[in-house]
Amino acid sequence: MSGVRVLVGTRKGAFVLTSDGKRERWEINGPHFTGWEIYHLKGSPVEPNRLYASQCSGWFGQQIQRSDDGGKSWEPVGNAFAYDGVPGTHQWYDGTQRPWEFKRVWHLEPSLTDPDTVYAGVEDAALFRSVDGGMNWQELAGLRQHPSGPKWQPGAGGMCLHTILFDPSNPERIFIAISAAGAFRTDDAGKTWLPINRGLKSEQIPDSNAEVGHCVHRIAMHPSRPSVLFMQKHWDVMRSDDAGDSWQEVSGNLPTDFGFPIDIHAHEPETIYVVPIKSDSEHIPPDGKLRVYRSRTGGNEWEALTKGLPQRDCYVNVLRDAMAVDSLDSCGVYFGTTGGQVYASADAGDSWTPIVRDLPPVLSVEVQTLS
Repeated sequence: MSGVRVLVGTRKGAFVLTSDGKRERWEINGPHFTGWEIYHLKGSPVEPNRLYASQCSGWFGQQIQRSDDGGKSWEPVGNAFAYDGVPGTHQWYDGTQRPWEFKRVWHLEPSLTDPDTVYAGVEDAALFRSVDGGMNWQELAGLRQHPSGPKWQPGAGGMCLHTILFDPSNPERIFIAISAAGAFRTDDAGKTWLPINRGLKSEQIPDSNAEVGHCVHRIAMHPSRPSVLFMQKHWDVMRSDDAGDSWQEVSGNLPTDFGFPIDIHAHEPETIYVVPIKSDSEHIPPDGKLRVYRSRTGGNEWEALTKGLPQRDCYVNVLRDAMAVDSLDSCGVYFGTTGGQVYASADAGDSWTPIVRDLPPVLSVEVQTLS
């Protein structure tokens, strides 16, 4: 029977949760890197036991960790990030209109085809690639050198590159998102980048329809339809049917269209999930009720999923990288909260159960379906 591995990054360490295909009983392994912020863990889709983790500390800085045995053991790999082709562990970017600080790695995205190739999205707003299992890193400097770069501004959480999506049908195409600059696409493997924000509106910036400056919280893609993208923005849930060239709002009947994560059912490309929260100043569920909302129509029409979730006096948040899906026949959906719970649904969101409680605040959740 297939199994599931859930990779959880928290403010105080990493946890690896495993279960068989029934997803009823879970084994909790951790914490790894106790006391460290683990912004993201993710496994290679071609070598599932190859995991990468972003380990960060305000005292000791940033470190990438790698596991080759599914998280049982870890080894530190490279901090040899290279800026504009100059190797070294620099603390500042060079050659730009202002100093760009290297603060932390927000997101790690292993290649779809090579376990030794992995991409890192960092704060401040840069994209790096390693082709030797994380030992050495090279910046894809065309992104940060885009002419709009001087107009990028940090969101409340920092100027982070937090989303990296690969087009499985076109190895030269990558989508990324930056808070608060917007979404960008490359069609030449990272040499040049195109802002893809037409149709986004942000009342918080001087020009609400600007080419850049939008606070995109997360974008999602189903691998069977790489030209269809879904976005959770600072406000608004959006959809693009042309690889980001244009966007339309699909917030529909959501109680609020502010939130952080967005994800897509593994087998139903028109079924999407979001977790609305009250506002940009109040990061809590509306009415104290923790609800995941599901649309089976690609947006506009939404239903609240509440069975097994607290429906009174609940004031947690779900962060941008803290939702994921598995690819079992009955699609599993998972999310973690700032209250330290990880909830799972083995029936595509119809019902939920906490598979672990009382962790430190959850920063990221990723899922691997194991054969």
